[in-house]
Amino acid sequence: MPGRLKAKLLKRSFVVELERRLKEKNPLIQVILGPRQVGKTTGIGQLSGFKNSLHYASADEALNQPPEWITEHWQAAKLASRTPILVIDEIQKVTHWSERIKALWDSEQKNKSNFKLVLLGSSSLDIGSGLDESLTGRFEVIPAHHWNFTESVIQFGYTLDEFLLIGGYPAAARFKGNVRRWQSYLKNSIIETVIGKDILRYGGVRKPALFRQTFELLSHYPAQEISYNKLLGQLQESGNVDLVKHYIELFEGAFLFKSIHKFSGSVIRQRSSSPKIFPLCPALYGYRHGSKEFIDPETRGRVFEAAVGSELAKLPGELFYWRDKGTAEVDYVYQYGRDLLAIEVKSGRRKNSHGIQEFLRQYPQAKPVFVTQENFPAFSKDVEKFLKRIII
Repeated sequence: MPGRLKAKLLKRSFVVELERRLKEKNPLIQVILGPRQVGKTTGIGQLSGFKNSLHYASADEALNQPPEWITEHWQAAKLASRTPILVIDEIQKVTHWSERIKALWDSEQKNKSNFKLVLLGSSSLDIGSGLDESLTGRFEVIPAHHWNFTESVIQFGYTLDEFLLIGGYPAAARFKGNVRRWQSYLKNSIIETVIGKDILRYGGVRKPALFRQTFELLSHYPAQEISYNKLLGQLQESGNVDLVKHYIELFEGAFLFKSIHKFSGSVIRQRSSSPKIFPLCPALYGYRHGSKEFIDPETRGRVFEAAVGSELAKLPGELFYWRDKGTAEVDYVYQYGRDLLAIEVKSGRRKNSHGIQEFLRQYPQAKPVFVTQENFPAFSKDVEKFLKRIII
C-alpha cells in the first residue's frame, strides 16, 4: 500500500516471541526493552489469546509513585483473571520498583502461582540497573528495536530514500509528505520527550544545555569516526571528555545513538580509540536535514552506512570499525565467538577501496561481507540469515 498507512499494524517479531514465551508453563519475567514510540504498547494489544487475562498499567502516568502503586495493580490483575498477566509500562519510573517486584514475584513463585509478568521500558540504563540489582535470574529480555527497512516497506510502502530520511518511528509515517510537520513531530513528540522525560529527569545531568548541544552535534556525524576532543571543541559550553563520554552513554541507554570503537588486538587500545557514532534509526539524522531529497551522495552514503550499522548493532557479539594509519578502513568489524567479519558497505560515497584487502592481510581468519543497496532489503529482513547465507 505505497504512500498510505495500513489500518492494522503488522505484528512485529518481539510480539511473536512474547506470545511464544507466555504460552510456556511458568515463564520468567518478560522484559520488553526498546525506544519510545516503536510500538511496544501496541504490540501488547496484538497478543493473541491473552486479552481476557491482561491487566495493563503505565508508570508514565504514575511519576514518582511509591512501590505501593505496583502492589495495587498486582492485586487488580489477580482479581480480574484466574490466569493473570500483568503488564507494566515504563516500570523504571516507579521509585524502588525492582525491590517491590522481587518481593511480589518471589511470593507468587513460592505459592506456585500461574501469575505472569511483563515489564516494558524505554531506558536500558535505568531499567538495567534495577534488573541487575534485585531481579538476577528472574527475567528474560526481548528487544523491541526501531522499525527496519523491511517493516517500513511492508507497512508504509517506503522507498529506500524515504526510509533513509524518515525511517524508524511508525507514527511519523503519516507526515512523510510534509517535511516541516514531520520534523516538528519528531522533535517535539519523540526527541524532546526522550531527552526531557527519560534522561534529564533521571540521568543526573548537571548541564542540560550542554547535554542538548551534544545531541545536536552527534546528529551531524552519522557513521563517522570523531574524537572526543573534537566533539568537546565544538560545544559552546565548557565541559570535559569524561562528561561527553557520559552523555553519549546516556544517549545509548535511551536507544538514540550507538558508539563503536576501533578494532585492534588490544582491549585497552579499543577503549581508548575515537568512537564511530551513528543514530539507531535514520530519522534521528533526517529530522535535521530538512529536505525531501539528499543533497549529495556523500551524505546519503553516510546515512546508508548508519542504517547498516543500526541493523548490525542488534546482533549478539561485538561491533567495531577499523582503520589503519588513516589510509585503509573497514566500515564495520563484527566479532561473535570465533567468527570475525569485515563488513564493507557499498554506499555510493567515495572512499579507499583497499580496506578489506589490508584487513584480511592482517587478520587472515576474517571473512569479507559486502552490503549493497541492492542486497540491503535481504540484509534488513533477517541480518543473521543474510550473513549465514553469504559467508564462504
